[in-house]
Amino acid sequence: MSAGLRMLTRSRSRSPRTRPRRGGEEPASIPRREVAAEGRKKHRPGKCQQKTQRLHVAYEALDGEKGEGAEPLKVSAWEPQGWQQQLANIRTMRSKKDAPVDQLGAEHCYDPSAPPKVRRYQVLLSLMLSSQTKDQVTAGAMQRLRARGLTVDSILQTDDSTLGELIYPVGFWRSKVKFIKQTSAILQQHYDGDIPASVAELVALPGVGPKMAHLAMAVAWGTISGIAVDTHVHRIANRLRWTQRPTKSPEATRAALEEWLPRELWSEINGLLVGFGQQTCLPVHPRCQACLNQALCPTAQGL
Repeated sequence: MSAGLRMLTRSRSRSPRTRPRRGGEEPASIPRREVAAEGRKKHRPGKCQQKTQRLHVAYEALDGEKGEGAEPLKVSAWEPQGWQQQLANIRTMRSKKDAPVDQLGAEHCYDPSAPPKVRRYQVLLSLMLSSQTKDQVTAGAMQRLRARGLTVDSILQTDDSTLGELIYPVGFWRSKVKFIKQTSAILQQHYDGDIPASVAELVALPGVGPKMAHLAMAVAWGTISGIAVDTHVHRIANRLRWTQRPTKSPEATRAALEEWLPRELWSEINGLLVGFGQQTCLPVHPRCQACLNQALCPTAQGL
């Protein structure tokens, strides 16, 4: 038996005896050599013969296994028209890497000389501060915090008023003071001062959303868990029609992108589109005349 194969069947049998398994469940395993099975009934005197056609069985080999003799599985998936050329053009426009995110993003805000646990904590804090805040303002707040020694213990020992002065003028700074204190206490009590290593645990922390969690996994842990979608990625994906239908939230955009965008591009797409949104595809008055995708962008064609 091979657990590395998944069976997909398309039955053309008209026999009333051919019934699907309860609940649509698949057989636990089938010998690999049984790629195509034929249902043939023996002649029995005095009884009518039922016409039975072939039962076609296709197998999909899982990662790392070869399905010998297996019928190739063809899956038709939606993808936006011309997206490869649009992406290539964005890469060209972003080749200088001179957008704010390239120098002041989360991967540039932590102290590289700090112990790994402290670096990861600083990455998470920079992401919490970055919500609804420009990269320049987030970087400034992180510099002031690091100058006082930015660790879980130092934050818990800082009173709320002083912490507010250090992170001001980040967006919603009063709420972020509360979230930073609550999250730091949880990390000290339950994670020995480190940050969680899963998206589910990260988003359970006060003030941490899905975008922050996916970026924290990438920057702090070196794991690509999903596409980090902020307001720039959300806006540009909808302008380029990179979602099968319009989406109303970054999380809906993330789910839509992950349905078709090749996984090997997930780590690149956030920084690429954020910088593109900071420099060219602006929220208001986008610079379409300077964009290489002007002739390929559905939104630009409608302006």
